Amino acid sequence: MWSLFIIALSLILLVVLAMRGFTIVIIAPVVSLFVIVLNNMPILETFQTAYMSGFTNYVKNYFLIFLFAAMFGKFMEESGAARTIADYLLRLSGRKSKLRVLVTIMFVCALLTYGGVSLFVVIFAILPIAKPIFKEMDIPWHLFIAAFMPGMATFTMTMLPGTPAVQNIIPTTYLGTTVTSGAWIGLVSAVAVIILNIWYIRFALKRSEIRGETFANMKNLEKEKEPIDDKYADKKLPSLILSLVPPILLLVLLNLVKLEVLYTLMITLFVSAIIFWKYVDKKKDTINIGATNAVLPIINTSADVGYGAVIAATSGFVVFQDFVTNIPGNPLISLFIATNLLAGITGSSSGGLAIAMETLTDLYLKLGVNKEAFHRIVSIASGGLDALPHNGAVITTLVVAGLTHKDAYKHIFATCVIAPLIAAIPGLIVAIMFY
Repeated sequence: MWSLFIIALSLILLVVLAMRGFTIVIIAPVVSLFVIVLNNMPILETFQTAYMSGFTNYVKNYFLIFLFAAMFGKFMEESGAARTIADYLLRLSGRKSKLRVLVTIMFVCALLTYGGVSLFVVIFAILPIAKPIFKEMDIPWHLFIAAFMPGMATFTMTMLPGTPAVQNIIPTTYLGTTVTSGAWIGLVSAVAVIILNIWYIRFALKRSEIRGETFANMKNLEKEKEPIDDKYADKKLPSLILSLVPPILLLVLLNLVKLEVLYTLMITLFVSAIIFWKYVDKKKDTINIGATNAVLPIINTSADVGYGAVIAATSGFVVFQDFVTNIPGNPLISLFIATNLLAGITGSSSGGLAIAMETLTDLYLKLGVNKEAFHRIVSIASGGLDALPHNGAVITTLVVAGLTHKDAYKHIFATCVIAPLIAAIPGLIVAIMFY
């Protein structure tokens, strides 16, 4: 029980340090040391075995995926292809309805991320379009987060079969499944989360109007001196059809041809480089920055996984494991709960998922859990409690949007924590009944 208490305390410490702006690269080993010392574990040995094993295993397994995906994303960004897609879809939505604009932003983000474009590329592509529209239509800027986050961090990240998100790829390496495994489970949950989040966006908009909030009167914009810089303003952009070729190619190769994910990303990157070459001004910088853009996300996640590996080595984790596996009912329910808790502890969907697969796979397969159901449920479960305030993507998105946790985290909690947890229920029912 003491060890369990230390794990809970370490999570609080992790959240507090993250909220104060410290990087997870520093936080993870510091909090791991806190856990090691108070559990009377050998310091150097635990760091060298548990922490570094978790860290290096994640890098070894997923670095190339992060590398090729980041370079592909950079070509989509620098060529303006991501901007072309976003701009076209937002123009289609029109500017007569505030709700329609917000829902369109959600689906634009969903389309881009389902096509393999990272959230960091998506936000820089859509931000310069969204801000003038919000200003023109007098929509409070904090509502941007209510539309942006569910579009890129819910159904296209963990639920939809065939998504190239790493959260859908990790289970394949442990289970031998495909990226379309548990398709009906994912589709049912995806429909549920879309309905819930559209309802929430409508609710948040109406509540904002009742409060008399406008684009101009929100406190966070008082410090804004200059309009947001639009690097695409005077740039020749590729056509919509050309812009859609790489994302569609990626989805076709991954889902219809069923090509291995690394080959899929390599081919997509190669095709992107060829067709977007003339649209990229600084070609060498695009290649170099695209490659280095893979480093920080994978190092952050690996640091999270290292912390999780230290947690997994404690006696408290054994108690935690016994508790979740003995939850009454179908094993898929306890698997869902355990993975969500691990994602919450690490503040990372992919980090928590990697720990869950490493520590729980053999146990649940021995309980007779269907591999396809296992794949989809564990993937869906990685996207829920991961979006707590210390999540790296949450912090980065708020900073880039010029907002604070106080301004907009309530929208993230509603759309990326509560909605996915509720939407998982029909998915679990389908998994239990038909798999």
